[in-house]
Amino acid sequence: MPISMTHTRLVAAPAEDIYRIIADVTLWPVVFGPTVDVRHLARSERSERFQLWAVVGGEVNTWISRRELDPVARTVEFRQERTHPPITAMAGRWSLQPLRDGRTEVRLDHAFSVADAGAEATIRAAVDRNSAEELAALGRIAELGHPVDRVVDTFSDTVLVKGSPEEAYEFIRRSDLWPGRLPHVARVDLVEDAAGVQRMEMDTVTGDGAAHTTRSVRICRGPSEIAYKQLLPPTMLLGHSGRWTFTAVDAGARVTATHTVAIDPAAAREALGGERGLDEVREHLRAALGGNTRATLAKAGAFAAESLH
Repeated sequence: MPISMTHTRLVAAPAEDIYRIIADVTLWPVVFGPTVDVRHLARSERSERFQLWAVVGGEVNTWISRRELDPVARTVEFRQERTHPPITAMAGRWSLQPLRDGRTEVRLDHAFSVADAGAEATIRAAVDRNSAEELAALGRIAELGHPVDRVVDTFSDTVLVKGSPEEAYEFIRRSDLWPGRLPHVARVDLVEDAAGVQRMEMDTVTGDGAAHTTRSVRICRGPSEIAYKQLLPPTMLLGHSGRWTFTAVDAGARVTATHTVAIDPAAAREALGGERGLDEVREHLRAALGGNTRATLAKAGAFAAESLH
């Protein structure tokens, strides 16, 4: 018999704004704490199929989901196509109810089955914990008072290197060697399991001299892509995720580093001083994060080029 669970939260934001965040799963790694990465497998205006990686019970799990989106009714129905044991089935629905006072009631329903009755309590606890975290994070972003496309920013840097994508990929994958290769990296602790999931803690210094410690989960799909999610992002950010991609071209390889950030406007103003607008904050983040990224890209390019000799 399916097990049903319901979680709700009142969010002080219009239903349309909240729906947009729920409907766009590409935002989830910087909005929802458990979500590490999302990769679309099929997509249309009202339906989609994707693979999602998330931290569940302290471990990184992955599954494939299908969703049906209804922007008029403001509902999103989901079903896991391929589940992770001991779960044998998982489905549910997001639904939004606008209230007269301008707030929105957000409801998250789950219905699931488990293969082992002894695992029910563990799965209930995981669903309860992740649902509460997701609803809280949804409210945190929606209640900032800015449209989501103002507080969430995506930017990329690309270099063409004389070398193979495989060599460039290996440079990025072996981040445990970065302290000896990259001047802005002081320390890296790296653990990798057999599934290509890495857990990384790193101390860095940005171009303005600020020191940061970050903790990340990385999904390595060699030799073409490494996706990551910072579990401990910089102070000015509510979330930070990204992706390294490696593509073969005639001259060698194209390496692209993409950042997606969710800005905390109040924390950014406090960190930078003065009444900084979001445009200034976005410029600062692009310079700080992009500067370190471009330095890493240059070193990755030189490393890949050396493989030719």
